[in-house]
Formats: sequence, structure tokens, C-alpha cells
Amino acid sequence: MLTPIEMRHTLHQNPELLFHEFETTNILKRNLEELDGLVIHRPMETGLVIEYTVNGGDYLLFRADIDALPIKEETGVEFSSKNNNMHACGHDVHASILYGFIRHVAQIKPQRNMVFLFQPGEEGGGGARKVIESGILESFDIKKAFALHVTDEYPLGTVASTSGVLFASAYELDISIHGKSAHVAFPENGIHSFDAFRMFLDEIQQELRHSDEKIIFGYGKVISGTARNIIPSVTRAECTIRALNSRKNEQFFDKIVSKLEYVKKKTGIEYSIENGSLYKEVIVDEELFRKLSEKLSKNHKFVDCGYKMTGEDFGFFSQLYPSFMFWLGTLRDNKYGLHTPMFLPDDSVIKTGIDILTDILQEV
Repeated sequence: MLTPIEMRHTLHQNPELLFHEFETTNILKRNLEELDGLVIHRPMETGLVIEYTVNGGDYLLFRADIDALPIKEETGVEFSSKNNNMHACGHDVHASILYGFIRHVAQIKPQRNMVFLFQPGEEGGGGARKVIESGILESFDIKKAFALHVTDEYPLGTVASTSGVLFASAYELDISIHGKSAHVAFPENGIHSFDAFRMFLDEIQQELRHSDEKIIFGYGKVISGTARNIIPSVTRAECTIRALNSRKNEQFFDKIVSKLEYVKKKTGIEYSIENGSLYKEVIVDEELFRKLSEKLSKNHKFVDCGYKMTGEDFGFFSQLYPSFMFWLGTLRDNKYGLHTPMFLPDDSVIKTGIDILTDILQEV
């Protein structure tokens, strides 16, 4: 049976993208089957729900995400990824902390019912919502839910959370601008889709500058054109909106449509929008924050960090159950940030995470 650190190294070497976490699921399942007192459920093709039932009472839910990102690793460690994907968001650490916590629960056998979720498809797939829609969690009377996320924004071992909105609502959408190609020597014969996209961005930035709301419009990937001397007929942008609740995201989406209509009238382009995932904001329950911030401050450095514009699909669970989610700091020397080729939390944070979940269990 793998230790939590061995589990981390194994998962880190074999990162799998959203809803393709087949080997990840099998590795976890094979090892957890060796523990007594657990019932393993597999409601979806990937991911696991682990049941620990000792009485007729209600349940606590502990969740970790398991999918990786299409990023090529550059850390150079001996357990680096063996493919072109990477656990650049620390989900290998999340899964290994939860795995180690389950081992601890199986050993000490607390008189508290629990459900442990290894969730697929967090990175843009809305896996939390799909788990909920599967109906598996309706089998348990879940009263509270818990999750963590590693980050090198805070020093190693720091716990950071807040009461109310911790992570923003995230709305993913792809915008395509359709113009008309022509030789660059004869621009009058074409409609420049990228220039139209730039006009749209100018309009959106002006809207944001005059808004009193905390809203981010991001475009991390833009594809346009086919050759240096041809006006691009199509420009496609993969975008995201971040706001402090999903209603404000939907309202800003309406403004995006309005700005695209304006550009259409000005330039003659056509446009289309493909809607992606809409993640709910992560809400930390006020009473849980009060109790757990006091408890965790005794053994760990605790920071009230306020809200972040990060998106996290644990928000779907926080809409259903009183929840407590927190950042777990990993910073030692160099800060690289999440979703980068050099992000690599130290193994020591796994034991810290297990200890924190154990402290939470004792308090709730």
C-alpha cells in the first residue's frame, strides 16, 4: 500500500486531463481497497466516492480534485510527469492529502460518518456539478463540506480562508469573430476580424473602468489568421468572466453581447459565443469559519485572506452544504504560481494537510 508521499509521486508522474483520470482513479481505488471499514462507490467513469459509515447519523463531506492540466512540466524533479500534462494546480497534492486522511480515519476509527470524494474534471469541466447530478451524494445526509487548495501565495503550512465569498464565480465562454479574408494589399476587400476583436476589447475595458463592481474579463488564448499577407477572416478567443457571484457574471455576459452587437454594426462582422462552465462562487460558512479559524490558529499560522478572484467548482458544494474551504500555503523559496510549469509544492505539505483535516474532524 502506497504511503501518502508515494501516492503523490505516482499521481504526479501520471497526470491525466479532466474526465480522463482513469489510471488516477484505479491507483487510488487499488490502494483504498486494502483498508477496512470503507465502501467504495464509482458513480462516474472517473473519480471515487468513499463511504465511511459507523452509525445512523449524518455525514461530513471531504473533497479533493484529481485532474491535471495540458502543461509541460519544467521542474526537473525525479518524479516529473511522464507525459505532456502536469499537475500544475496541485491536485496530486490534494488527492494525496485526502488519501492520507482516509488512511488515518481507517486506523483511528472515529465515531463520525464521512464521505470522501475524489472528484474529476475540476479544471473547466464542472466535475463537482456532474458528481451532484449523478445522485450519489443524495444517499448520504451530508451536513457540512470541506476542501483545500494549495498555493505558493502563502508560506509553507499557512492556512488562509475567510467568511463569506472565498473564491469568485467563474464563467467560461469562447467568442468567435467572423470577418472576411482578403489580401493585405487590398484591405478594402475584406473585414479584419482581429481588428474587430480589438475594438470589442476596447469597448469592454471601457465598460470595466466605469463599473463599480469587482469584475474581471480575461482572454488567455486568442487564435487569428492563416498567413502574414492575408487579412484574418476568423478570430477566436477563449475567455473568462470573474465576479463575486454568478448573477453578476450573467449580467456582465449581457454587456458582452451588447458590445459585440455594437462592433457588428460598426464593422460588418458576425460573431458567435460558445458558453462553457459557470462555476458558482465558493462560500465559507460564517459559523464554520469562526469555529475553525479559532481551532486551526492554535496549531497553524492562520490568515483571514478575504476573497480571491480564483474560480473553483467546490462552489457547487458550498451552495448545498455549509462549507469550509481554505488555502494551504506551500511557499518555501521561489514563487511560481498555480498553472505554471514550475509549480511544485514540497512533499512536507501533505502531512500538514492531513493534520489540518484531522483538526477539523475533531472540531466539527
